[in-house]
Amino acid sequence: MLKKILCFILKILAQAILWRYKPMIVGVTGSVGKTSTKEVIYAILKDKYNVRRNIKNYNNEIGVPLTILGQETGGGSSWCWLRVFLVGLFEIFYTKDYPEVLVLEMGADRLGDISYLTSFVKCDVSVVTAIGEIPVHVEFFQTADQVAREKSNILRCLEKDGWAVLNFDDGRVRGMARRTQGKIFSYGFDEKANLRAVNLEQHLDDLSDAGISFKVDYQGSNVPLRLKNVYAKHQVYSILAGMAVGLIFKMNLIEITSGLKNCELPAGRLRLIPGIKKSWIVDDTYNSSPSSTLGALDLLALMPGRKIAVIGDMLELGSFTEEAHRRAGVRAAQVVEIVLAVGERAIFLSDEAKKQGMSKEKVFHFASAEEAGRLLRDLMEEGDVILVKGSQGIRMEKVVKEIMAQPEKAAELLVRQDKSWDKK
Repeated sequence: MLKKILCFILKILAQAILWRYKPMIVGVTGSVGKTSTKEVIYAILKDKYNVRRNIKNYNNEIGVPLTILGQETGGGSSWCWLRVFLVGLFEIFYTKDYPEVLVLEMGADRLGDISYLTSFVKCDVSVVTAIGEIPVHVEFFQTADQVAREKSNILRCLEKDGWAVLNFDDGRVRGMARRTQGKIFSYGFDEKANLRAVNLEQHLDDLSDAGISFKVDYQGSNVPLRLKNVYAKHQVYSILAGMAVGLIFKMNLIEITSGLKNCELPAGRLRLIPGIKKSWIVDDTYNSSPSSTLGALDLLALMPGRKIAVIGDMLELGSFTEEAHRRAGVRAAQVVEIVLAVGERAIFLSDEAKKQGMSKEKVFHFASAEEAGRLLRDLMEEGDVILVKGSQGIRMEKVVKEIMAQPEKAAELLVRQDKSWDKK
């Protein structure tokens, strides 16, 4: 009951703020890639516009209104929430420099989540990243198609002059074009996409200078792009989605690529971090899904050196849980020499890796990230490349902290290093 009252007040305040200042709104949803796409859009637009985007995981019925209000959560304190309400009320009548553009990531754990957010947040541009064969957060949905229908609600709120930015390479997302009256801007690798990436090259021989390069093809123009700190093919989709939004905002490709050069994807999203024993860590610990896990393993396969995968549970997959973990186990067995599985669901992954022919002496299973990290230190050798990945509830960043060469930089380099997470 208290949560319903809280959501109602936040909704009313957010509606009033949007009515008063009328910012352009870019909504971002999908099963994977939402946060990275949001950050790329922000990086591209911020040099030309006054832009605000969600912080932390503010992508739900509480977080989105808080982003609109420019406030942080009141947590468990009634007084802090009262302050949020009073500041929000004041800003309806006066704020010095309200953003011209809001970039709002919108998550959906259950049916009706996107519909609720778009009931008071009317997007001018709606971006859908990917759904995938087995989506993330599918626990409270019956099928992937049901997830897609829920996500597509971000398009239904578009007016005729609004834009739907759709991943052409994802069949379910591509099919959403018929669910909106807005204009369509597609992106992907497919030659039929409005904005497409061609001639992709991953530069991974020297991990100290790793990156990716490709050409962007748009309306007959070809622009080369070379990015450091971006390594995987699936990350290119976030770059393309951000570029599409930039073009919609009347930016030219030179302005857009300039913004991309300063774009750094958030902590825990396929970041390369030096490890102990002159190793490299592929830190992908922010969260996990079936498609992103397979994508991370595909990237690992292209890297030099002995490969180790430390993979934690993929949560909120419901009836897809066993299938998704076994698929990851199959791919891990093809790529790595050692597997460390963490969590009760990851037992399916370790079991499948052994079924695929990996030696029992090379496959380990742990109840917690802390246990895995301690053994990993002993297993590591000079020159190893270690992928660390898992859903946020498994806290796989603890493994990275255990083996990183400079643990004193954990607060700077790793995800979930604030005090609220330390207590969990």
